[in-house]
Amino acid sequence: MKKNLIILLLGLVSSTNLEAQLTKADYQRADTILKLENRVFSPGVRPNWLRDSHYFWYQNREPGGNVYYLVNAETGRKEKAADKKDLSSYFKGKNKHLAEELTNEQNTNEWRNEDNTKPRTVASPDSLWEAYIQDNNVYVRERKEPRKPVALTTDGTQGYHYSDRLIWSPDSRKLATLKVRDTQERRIPLLESHPVTQVQPVLQWRDYAKPGDVIPISLPVLFDWTTRKQIPLDTDLYANQFDLYLTGWRKDSRAFTFEFNQRGHQRYIVGEVNATDGKITHLADEQAATFIHYYQCYRHDLNDGQEMLWISERDGWRHLYLLGNDGQVKRQITKGEWVVRNVDYVDEVNRVIYFNACGFNPDEDPYHLHYCRINMDGTGFKDLTPEPANHQVTASSDHKYLVDAYSRADMPYTSVLRSSTDGSIIAQLGKSDISELTASGWQMPEVFHAKGRDGKTDIWGKILRPSNFDTSKSYPVIEMIYAGPHDSHVEKYFRATDHLCSRLVELGFIVVKIDGMGTSNRSKAFHDVCWKNLKDAGFPDRIAWIKAAAKQYSYMDIERVGIYGWSAGGQNAMAALLFHNDFYKAAVALCGCHDNRMDKIWWNEQWMGYPIDESYSASSNVDNAWRLKGKLLLINGELDDNVDPASTLQVVSELMKANKNFDQLYLPGKGHSLGGTFEMHKIHDFFVESLLGQKAPEW
Repeated sequence: MKKNLIILLLGLVSSTNLEAQLTKADYQRADTILKLENRVFSPGVRPNWLRDSHYFWYQNREPGGNVYYLVNAETGRKEKAADKKDLSSYFKGKNKHLAEELTNEQNTNEWRNEDNTKPRTVASPDSLWEAYIQDNNVYVRERKEPRKPVALTTDGTQGYHYSDRLIWSPDSRKLATLKVRDTQERRIPLLESHPVTQVQPVLQWRDYAKPGDVIPISLPVLFDWTTRKQIPLDTDLYANQFDLYLTGWRKDSRAFTFEFNQRGHQRYIVGEVNATDGKITHLADEQAATFIHYYQCYRHDLNDGQEMLWISERDGWRHLYLLGNDGQVKRQITKGEWVVRNVDYVDEVNRVIYFNACGFNPDEDPYHLHYCRINMDGTGFKDLTPEPANHQVTASSDHKYLVDAYSRADMPYTSVLRSSTDGSIIAQLGKSDISELTASGWQMPEVFHAKGRDGKTDIWGKILRPSNFDTSKSYPVIEMIYAGPHDSHVEKYFRATDHLCSRLVELGFIVVKIDGMGTSNRSKAFHDVCWKNLKDAGFPDRIAWIKAAAKQYSYMDIERVGIYGWSAGGQNAMAALLFHNDFYKAAVALCGCHDNRMDKIWWNEQWMGYPIDESYSASSNVDNAWRLKGKLLLINGELDDNVDPASTLQVVSELMKANKNFDQLYLPGKGHSLGGTFEMHKIHDFFVESLLGQKAPEW
């Protein structure tokens, strides 16, 4: 027993006390690490396509400075110039429009001062009438003088009014809008303690609905203008709603459509309202036992609504379907154990769909984006970007040509010009030059994967090492976490530095980033782990991944594991010390949403459900603060209007009640966007002292 204790103590000495003492110079070196981005030449091409042409230009950073290129996509020929004005000379005498476009900067975001005291009027397509809201009711009047108003409704009140988002049918015979039951939205107070305008603090208020709140209800209404009467609609089904909004009329005026998201996000409907009798047909009726990821829904109407492209996870993976105007599936267009990420373009004439997808190559990182095409009948699937990498594609306006800048976390960019027909390469546009970067001692990130909690599913992430990396040393491991279920979060493209990681890495840590179960862009089952269970945050997968990496790399010291995160990642970071404190020893939680009942409604009800139940408490860092073990630093800003600052203060209150030791940094004048020099230095100091066991140098 005594011998084992001596060995253990010697191990602690070798891993901590013998590490070189960090100095102010080390901090200064870390603070300048982000400048390494300037040592990457020819980064991925970001094309600017000229309108209605097959030409594009791009700026390129080269050892001699920035230069510009103009490319003819039809031939692949490039013209080089010092600036855009010089490029425009290529078109002089050939195409005045393109020459002007290259030299002119046009402001498309015009600002107009609208008089909100005047009613918003909506003209009918035949220009004879205009509809508007007055005293909460719908009126229509002639556009010519004398204007004779007709009240289509008289039952509108201040709290139960008709919306001014009025839409006429194309034949000017029907009118649709919403009747809205208003509520007083919750407001949160923010105290600006040190305003620049005065000595005394300023109290600010923000509209901020939270889970469980009463929210507005909007229901569709339909008017027949030819008879001056309302056509009754059966809308009882849509009263329990998170949202309902109108999506326009059919071109032949036979119907208008709306989309409905049921409260709790377990049912999503695309409805079509018959303009003659008011009958409502469900063109899509998506239902799930857990949740529907509603802000990744996709709909594209074909043939004036006779058909509809729709994305669904009904078979367990996110795929494209073709639906008829009766709501029935005509065919599943894409299928397999992979994911359609988004649709880029629909060629209705040739019935071809261009889209981004991931996960169909078994030996590749399943998050890599590939640009694909497929016919609407499900034939002709083609990966137009076959290289095993993450592809960022920008197409010409007619989608005949594609600029593809592809890379990986461990591979610099290659940029090519492709044909959208078969993906063949028309021209090489450039490859990144990182010779100066590697000469500085910079370490290439490593893409790493290991089995998750079930022993079967591959979990993917990356490992970042310092520029003075030495395999004979022992390094603490710090995870930068963001487990928000709305997406996956480990970057799949090449970058020389990471704003929130690289400086910490350079101080002598190995930093890892991982996408565990509960995040998006894998199977529905992978994603569903988060449902009513945000405290899970994929931790069993993350811990298994880190242990697997440490087994392969003995210099990763998993007796000294820290974690930090921002926003949802702040909730995750603190949760590590509540629910997995046998593994994680130190955590920094930046502006965390520590209790999902305290945070914004649209994000938290999506994953935790409605109505509020005990699962909210089970995942709450506030209710579970008594479990804290390890060293914790809480950071947030007093003016955070994304995550209520009271969420962190409630955690502080419960930690004090439980007599827990922790550190807190409450930042005056700061909002949700942290990551400035001061707070980053505090994070660095915290991990230097808690994991390296050193006193941080004076700034």
